[in-house]
Amino acid sequence: MPAPPAALRRGPFRPGAFRSPAHGPRTAVVLGRWLGAALLLCFATGLVSHLLQDPPSWLAGRLPSRPVNGYRLSQGLHVVAGLAAIPLAGAKLWTVYPRLFAWPPARSVLHLLERLSIALLVAAVLLELFTGLLNTLQWYPWPFPFRQTHYWTAWTAVGALLVHLAVKAPEIAAHWRRTRSAPLPAPLPGRPTGRPTERPTERRAVLAATAAAVGAVTLTTAGQSVPWLRSLDLFAPRRPGSGSGTGTDSLPVNRTAAQAGTTAVPADWLLAVDGPGGYRIGLAELRALPQTTAVLPIACVEGWSADARWTGVRLADLLRRAGVPAGSTVRITSLEADGPYRVTEMPAAYADDPLTLLALALDGRPLTPDHGFPARVVAPNRPGVLQTKWVARIEAV
Repeated sequence: MPAPPAALRRGPFRPGAFRSPAHGPRTAVVLGRWLGAALLLCFATGLVSHLLQDPPSWLAGRLPSRPVNGYRLSQGLHVVAGLAAIPLAGAKLWTVYPRLFAWPPARSVLHLLERLSIALLVAAVLLELFTGLLNTLQWYPWPFPFRQTHYWTAWTAVGALLVHLAVKAPEIAAHWRRTRSAPLPAPLPGRPTGRPTERPTERRAVLAATAAAVGAVTLTTAGQSVPWLRSLDLFAPRRPGSGSGTGTDSLPVNRTAAQAGTTAVPADWLLAVDGPGGYRIGLAELRALPQTTAVLPIACVEGWSADARWTGVRLADLLRRAGVPAGSTVRITSLEADGPYRVTEMPAAYADDPLTLLALALDGRPLTPDHGFPARVVAPNRPGVLQTKWVARIEAV
């Protein structure tokens, strides 16, 4: 393509517009390593969360109920890695954005396809990080469903990333490791020839600033997932354990009884346990049964988690009394009128686990409406959205 007229070579299009030595391939490769690691960790842990929430039929019976803190760890890592990827993505884009103004914009059909794949990669990553960040705040200012969009955008981003790595493999390999005797990389298009594209001191300054930003973001938000960082939890939307410890405000709540329409539970509430010997049982009778106390976490998709001391009846005991055999998948129905998790299914590994409770008390006090009164399910290694509150019915599938 012919060179554009001088009148158009203004601002970022003028020759030598980007003189910072940090806009070079070595800096881009180092930042790309960090960003790629964060994105792949975020993808892997997000896939774990998706499969636990909505497992395919072939996997549902194989989901493990242990370790107790498995979901807490994986989802905490997911949100921490996603938040850390935000400053990394900004730094990476800052390093390479001068190439947007190179002339010609496409040197060949293959080069055009490469640039289009990069546009898809950037768009998918930014959409993924943006929607994930707002999900931690439980703010959804868009018309599309978050979970499905987030899931498929993640696959798009990873696919575009693998294509990008394959195309850029020679350049990445050339700048993966730098020695003092290595030659300086070629200048970017539009930059005066003979000028070094990078200096180690300026590159180190950019990398140090990026590392400091990532560290600050992590330290001030990870406390909602990592107990020993709670004192630094300045910007995360949840601060588990910051209340009085009474079992009402020490454990955060995502969906309140008012939002679910369960503030007024009927005085004659009876839990239905369906099976060959199904029965109905009231709250007083449930409290008269043998009680089990267990310390289990509530871990939510937004990244926060908190331990609590739950007391109630083992779910397996209720099912055996109804004649439901071990190894059965269980369907749990809530009193709430609607909502995506009003009805959930619990695989047999969870239903038979001795730590899975129909909880009646939290931290030694009866459940409050916001925490699921009159009864809720609590199970190990299970997403918080599946720890059904305001339970009305339990049945074998």
